[in-house]
Amino acid sequence: MAYHDTQRGREPFRHGQQHWPGRGNRPSTTGPIRTESTRRSQAARNFEDALVIFSVILLLVGAEVFNEYRAKKAVAGLSTLYEPTAVVRRHGQDVEVHVEDIVPGDLILLEAGQRVPADACLLESYSLAADEASLTGESMPVEKDAHQLLPDKTALAERSNMLYAGTMITRGRGTAIVVATGMHTELGQVVGIVREIRQPRTLLQQSMRELSFVLVWVALGLSVFVPLLAWLSGSLSFQQAILTGLSLAFATIPEELPIIITIVLALGAYRLARQHAIVKRLQAVETLGAVTTIATDKTGTLTENRMEVSQLSPTQLERTLLELGTLCNSAIEDEKTSLGDPLEVALLRAARAAGVDVDTLRRKYVLRDEFTFDTSRKRMSVVYERDDQRWVIVKGAPEAVLAQCTHHREEGQAQPLTEADRTRELGTATQMAGEGLRVLAFAEKLVRSGPMSQDEAEANLTFMGLVGLLDLPRPEVKAALAASRTAGIRTIMITGDHPLTAHTIAEQIGLDGNTRVLTGPELDALSDDALREDVSQVSIYARTTPANKLRIVQVLQHQGERVAVTGDGINDAPALAAADIGIAMGETGTDVAREAADIVLEDDNFTTIVNAIREGRVLFANLKKGIRYYLACKVALVATVLLPVLLRVPVPFAPIQIILMELFMDLAASVTFANEPAETDVMFEPPRNPKARFIDGPMAGSIFSAGAGLFAAVSVAYLVTWYTSGGDLVRAQTVAFVSWLLGHVFLAINLRSEREPLFRLGFFSNRLMILWAVAAIAFVLFATLVPGVQNILKTTTLSGQDWLLVLIATVIGTFWIEIRKVIFWRGNPQQ
Repeated sequence: MAYHDTQRGREPFRHGQQHWPGRGNRPSTTGPIRTESTRRSQAARNFEDALVIFSVILLLVGAEVFNEYRAKKAVAGLSTLYEPTAVVRRHGQDVEVHVEDIVPGDLILLEAGQRVPADACLLESYSLAADEASLTGESMPVEKDAHQLLPDKTALAERSNMLYAGTMITRGRGTAIVVATGMHTELGQVVGIVREIRQPRTLLQQSMRELSFVLVWVALGLSVFVPLLAWLSGSLSFQQAILTGLSLAFATIPEELPIIITIVLALGAYRLARQHAIVKRLQAVETLGAVTTIATDKTGTLTENRMEVSQLSPTQLERTLLELGTLCNSAIEDEKTSLGDPLEVALLRAARAAGVDVDTLRRKYVLRDEFTFDTSRKRMSVVYERDDQRWVIVKGAPEAVLAQCTHHREEGQAQPLTEADRTRELGTATQMAGEGLRVLAFAEKLVRSGPMSQDEAEANLTFMGLVGLLDLPRPEVKAALAASRTAGIRTIMITGDHPLTAHTIAEQIGLDGNTRVLTGPELDALSDDALREDVSQVSIYARTTPANKLRIVQVLQHQGERVAVTGDGINDAPALAAADIGIAMGETGTDVAREAADIVLEDDNFTTIVNAIREGRVLFANLKKGIRYYLACKVALVATVLLPVLLRVPVPFAPIQIILMELFMDLAASVTFANEPAETDVMFEPPRNPKARFIDGPMAGSIFSAGAGLFAAVSVAYLVTWYTSGGDLVRAQTVAFVSWLLGHVFLAINLRSEREPLFRLGFFSNRLMILWAVAAIAFVLFATLVPGVQNILKTTTLSGQDWLLVLIATVIGTFWIEIRKVIFWRGNPQQ
């Protein structure tokens, strides 16, 4: 069936064996290194080499698979959108069927607490209300009336005679005829929009694509032209030229770069998971750091998605109003359960908070009659027995309740209600509504005992007062918005709620920008050029449709903004999918929203978003440090291999040494930068320029200067040993190998920060790097002192003079970077 198609449209959760590289259309980041390492091992004809290499690969692949499996399993565990069955009337019989078997034309029976399985037109309704926040963004339950006739172009949020798939019945009951299922429902159309949206390429992907293009041409150039020139000049034989070209290609191509990026992003995802943010797409971690605009939903994201009593008038009757709200109430609310209309639940919650013993009060009086709410009367009433009398309590819209009142309470006594009094009370209600509050009026009367009709019960009432309710902002949102503002990030609100409500919440949380509210119909009337002008000024959008949200996001992206979209409803899904980074709520979010997002917040906390952006900035900065270090080592390796060729001396490294340096030193050291603590100004700088190159001029200069220092240190130590030892290749290669390893350690320590010297960072602030450095130094000693290992690694024991040469060369070749930072720091104390 069509509805069954919507269910099938959800991506199924896959078990571990289906997450191994090569799955789907996603290329494996470990594939190139597996192929390359196999080739190298075969060339070396060494079983031990292959065993070491494949052990490393297994660990890397396992880490990648585990991270993706963990993220998808966590998201799958949050999926709870649909009820599995519904009651359908077929052939005069009420039968329970699976929602997949519902078809257009079926009569469905719904009551409070049930989720609507398909789009349907109401035939009968009895005090019916539906929570459509997940679809339209409307924070209040929508009153439904089967007798309403509406124009064809009525806005989705105002179609009171319709029910929609995925929404929840909060009060009453009704019968409706199914008009659409599956992809033809409003929900299905949103899913269709999401499926058609192509995920934009991240900044990192764009940068790595450019970098790979450049490095491939550099590798081709070095591996072809340098050996060719050496052969033509007669310094190398043809066979030597071929081998030299292959060695240069091997040294130049950064085959470990995808693995480094994947591991660093996975570590960032792990840290985000510890802060209750589940990362579904690793590239999203990096994109977080580039966000310039947060486009957020209101209901459930900026607000609690829970109605609260915000204002009572008159204040001297506050407790009385709460007691009336407790008695004229059909909801159930306690520490474990909240069932019923959200407004009535909020009244019970406020009464308990004010010290009213709700349970005792409800047991004190016997309920004799109840007249439920309907959209024509816009009120409800209850009749209790009280001291041999009938106590009538009425609750409803202010104008509807005041129309039935002849008196009002003043100084503890019932006084005649004049037109001036009525006008004043309606003015107060209008003022409260203008502040975004949902306003309820209360009235009462005591009459003789005995049965009475609805009209008798609701006539000649005494007006008691007004209660204003609001979906209150989350307490942490205001501080989070201030932090994002300091970081140069703009926040806008896009909601399907009423403009007044949206404006009130925006003022309470201190949203950026002017107070103008742009509604969905107004947005539809704007041309693209006019909208481009408005999006830079307007921060509040109300009564929006999914298409409106998507258009706003796309216009912002067209202006060069990197947009993060947050939301929890079905109506948020298209914008979540189109955004540079989609962030869905885990607790209150729908399946559709979670599946469209890149990150899911387990705690639905807006502060987590700001923390995630901070983590994204830190990770991007650390990723640049790691890649700068890795490429500097590549530059040094190319130069170190090239120089002996030009000088017509042997290459300074044995094949097994190159393999270990590539797979262990470069890879492991680059990954340790992911654990680098944040720079002190990470959230006091504007977002990075989306158009800026990943490797800009200063970074390129840093790469070549650092690489030149390492190259000089290793080459000097190697050539001095080669010439002074009379051509002892094993000893010279051992000196070069040890110089390379120690130089890596010293260079990594020096490149931890581009500006801050080590004494500012703290030597032990990156414990992972210290652990790696200790392991690397231990490996150096192990490789040069243990005979069995010496045979495998083609090394020998070094003399004290050799060690002194190594230390002098590597310290001078790397620590000049730290000296430069200290000089800069002391000369610029304001930094």
